Amino acid sequence: MRPHAVHAVIAVKSLDRAKSRLADRLRPEHRARLALAMLTDTVRAALAAAPIDSVTVVTPDEVVAALARALGAVAHPDPGGPGAGLAPDGLNNALTSAAEAVRRANGPVALVAMQADLPALRPAELAEVLAAAPPGRRAMVTDHTGEGTAALLQLDGFAPLAPRFGPGSALRHVTGGAFPLDGDWPGLRHDVDTGADLDLIVRLGAGPATTAVLTDIGHPGAVHEPVHPVC
Repeated sequence: MRPHAVHAVIAVKSLDRAKSRLADRLRPEHRARLALAMLTDTVRAALAAAPIDSVTVVTPDEVVAALARALGAVAHPDPGGPGAGLAPDGLNNALTSAAEAVRRANGPVALVAMQADLPALRPAELAEVLAAAPPGRRAMVTDHTGEGTAALLQLDGFAPLAPRFGPGSALRHVTGGAFPLDGDWPGLRHDVDTGADLDLIVRLGAGPATTAVLTDIGHPGAVHEPVHPVC
């Protein structure tokens, strides 16, 4: 049986390592501001989704942790410490640690692991994903590339999250028993790694925090009529 409570976990690396693939577009201080803004929009959207009871942000960065708490999320220390970064093993260890902490605090709840940089995410998308997932099973949503994972769900409150994020994670999650969910959820599927990703989320309609930062730093097209209306 699917537990009624669903709790989200999000991993964020240190700000000095944030969004390195945008180095050709943005200065380091701008990349850090953008990472915080995208996290802000992601957490706010998740907390506004009716099925989500809480959001836990696992990070080695105190600035990120302080922001998470200010947004109403729980901050959890990265078990790898400040120098661990979030390479695939570090990312999966961080998410596992956060998921275990959530269940120690709340009992056998359902979990959803999400990316931290989903500035076009809408609360209704996340609600639809949770409604579409088979009760009591692992499920996943593939990202816009078709190879990565936008969200991993563990709706069996007693089964481990068992994240397998990293390159090619979609196939690893499916091979590990996660049911692939199909739906029109562009804000959930589009994280931001490259300049092309950034341009796309502007067209989709980035959240207010991300839009404000992009406007302030003079990113072209920051104020754009979205094709993905706010829900």
